[in-house]
Amino acid sequence: MSEPSVAKNMRRGRAPRKTTTSGPAPQAAETIDTTYLESLLGYNARRAALSVISVFLQRMAPFGLRPVDFSVLTLIAHNPGITSRQICSALDILPPNLVGLIKSLDQRGLIIRKPHPTDRRAQGLHLSAAGKKMQKSAQSTATLLEQDVASNLSAEELDTLKHLLRRVYDQHSGSNASLD
Repeated sequence: MSEPSVAKNMRRGRAPRKTTTSGPAPQAAETIDTTYLESLLGYNARRAALSVISVFLQRMAPFGLRPVDFSVLTLIAHNPGITSRQICSALDILPPNLVGLIKSLDQRGLIIRKPHPTDRRAQGLHLSAAGKKMQKSAQSTATLLEQDVASNLSAEELDTLKHLLRRVYDQHSGSNASLD
């Protein structure tokens, strides 16, 4: 799957791009020099992410989960009572971007909001029985898809790659980039 189609699948509510057929035909991919781009961390990270996300979108379609939905459900599953503020901090999501997502998960019957035990202004988020069942199945699916997409790497290489990527984004955490 090409990069634009993966990115397009992640977007919501946008009209398809208009294309024109005038002008010279684009060069075939094998004749394009991508040497400089391939020397860039960001380019390689994005290409790898798009490959993984493509498989993720296919395999998570039965659950109706996008990457950000899965991430939020997983945080709630592993941290019962977590607050929206904590989720925003952990995933580097802006609060307005999380509000609709939490509302959607609530409407789907996947989460339950309960008063926070120490902060009466906050609500703790918990998975419902249906949410627990879905998240457990989705987590198993995610584990298998990770194994599949990283099958060309040894376990040690995969651990090293994840460690190095964490070092890059930990250095720049707090930028409030959105996952959705």
